[in-house]
Amino acid sequence: MQTGKDIPGISCGLVNDNNIFEWEVMLMISDDCKYYGGGNFRARLTFPQTYPLMPPSLTFQTPIPFHPNIYSDGRLCISILHPPEEDQYGYEAASERWSPVQSPETILLSTISLFHGPNDESPANVEAARMFREEREGKNKDFRRRCRACVRESLGED
Repeated sequence: MQTGKDIPGISCGLVNDNNIFEWEVMLMISDDCKYYGGGNFRARLTFPQTYPLMPPSLTFQTPIPFHPNIYSDGRLCISILHPPEEDQYGYEAASERWSPVQSPETILLSTISLFHGPNDESPANVEAARMFREEREGKNKDFRRRCRACVRESLGED
């Protein structure tokens, strides 16, 4: 990343020294995170040739975290990675979507923020969102169990 300081919990580098458009990322979630604390999740940040006019994509590698905002194939669903064109569903304001002022740093910090506070209003994983809501309402602890299993798997314990 192009900052003069390291950001706690984020490590990244090129997948291949000959390709600046593909980065490997490691997100190390702090222990104080209620559901994903202690997890180390690998992802790939892929930039299009049209960057910075169009957003990159972030895809988690195996093991894919069980999370309301992560599709089963690992793709992250977050507003700042949605293209800047008009939102056909009327869900997001233009200011919430991608703009060239965003940076890899803001993307990764926003991703870590989602681990601390999942967004269940527009889920990529409907089952995870439902379980998260039920957990929040005190109905059951299945969401927490699934998340902790993902953390253990990310550490090579399962």
